[in-house]
Amino acid sequence: MTDDAMTATDLGRVAVLAGGHSAERPISLTSGNAVTAALAGRGVDAELVDVAAVELQALRQFDRAFVALHGRGGEDGVIQGALQALGLPYTGTGVLGSAIGMDKRRTKLIWRGSDLPTPAFARLASESDLADACASVGLPLMIKPSHEGSSLGMTRVDNESELARAWQQARAYDSAVIAERLIEGDEYTVALLDGVALPSIRIESTRRFYDFEAKYEADDTRMVCPSGLAAADEQALGALAANAFEAVGGSGWGRVDFMRDRHGGWWLLEVNTIPGMTDHSLVPAAAAAAGMPMDELVWRILLTSVATAGALP
Repeated sequence: MTDDAMTATDLGRVAVLAGGHSAERPISLTSGNAVTAALAGRGVDAELVDVAAVELQALRQFDRAFVALHGRGGEDGVIQGALQALGLPYTGTGVLGSAIGMDKRRTKLIWRGSDLPTPAFARLASESDLADACASVGLPLMIKPSHEGSSLGMTRVDNESELARAWQQARAYDSAVIAERLIEGDEYTVALLDGVALPSIRIESTRRFYDFEAKYEADDTRMVCPSGLAAADEQALGALAANAFEAVGGSGWGRVDFMRDRHGGWWLLEVNTIPGMTDHSLVPAAAAAAGMPMDELVWRILLTSVATAGALP
């Protein structure tokens, strides 16, 4: 049966996996509730399941899973491996791509090895690495936990006196930390659905960078979509996003974040294999700009579980 011929009945009972134990639990629950409501509006028998509150075997009562988990335990290949062991089809990227996409340093290593543009970076194994990293990467820079999303634990550093505090803040979230050269310019993001790029979004924030508050709480953050790029630039950016996503093993749907420097050059920041689906989130905004309402977006994401059912990680 082709995807176009699929009905809600064909897809069966769907567990929308959300919550979990990561630092992004509250955002995941918000995403999960939005996804569940949209699927129900499409006639799908969908139920929100907080994976922190159920045993894994309880998922056997469902026919497939829509993964709306963010952060570790949900976006890093762990739940994908468990679902594969259960034989339960699930949405989006598989085990390997999820694990790589959650690891900023390894993502950047792959991009660099694939000749894709990403800012200079350095691993911070201990506080003693800060001076060397600052010298090699240069100021200003960003210090980031390697395995967190939603900008948690990230700090912009403009002078050396800020390095130690920024490193300590990142270490509070993750033992793996990186320093990354800060690209001065405009921030963009491109959502991907079944290998097709949705309209790019230019992000405008009054804060020092696009941090957690700007993403989920601030009312003055602007998502400009269409972003205003010339048609050729839009096409080139979409192709770069698709290449970057494929390079790390991404599939189904996701999002790639960029900076554009003052000379017009594009720089890859990170990949998101399970982006947020809240009312402040970027993928629903890009889909809306393409004429795709929320219920159609989640339906098409759900269909990625059909395409990948029974596939290897």
